[in-house]
Amino acid sequence: MPFVYMLRCADGSYYVGSTRSLELRLFQHNSDKDGCAYTRTRRPVALVWHAEVENVGQAYSLEKQIQGWGRKKREALINGDFEILPHLSSRRGGKPLSGR
Repeated sequence: MPFVYMLRCADGSYYVGSTRSLELRLFQHNSDKDGCAYTRTRRPVALVWHAEVENVGQAYSLEKQIQGWGRKKREALINGDFEILPHLSSRRGGKPLSGR
């Protein structure tokens, strides 16, 4: 089963990815073997959140969704504060939708 995961990097930033093998991918992120460019310069990294999903397509979709989130929303997910996730969503430009 594929996974979506979030890492906290040594500089405090977050990295979101997806993989079929979570254990192998974490090893790769923290080693010189097949890591990614973003985490290569921000080691060590630590797993702070992950979810197992049904298929690769779902993993990729969820990965891209979370990558679009801001820091507060990512931290709410990490902390399991699911009820506040909708309140942390905002439109680009910060303006609320007007009544239609």
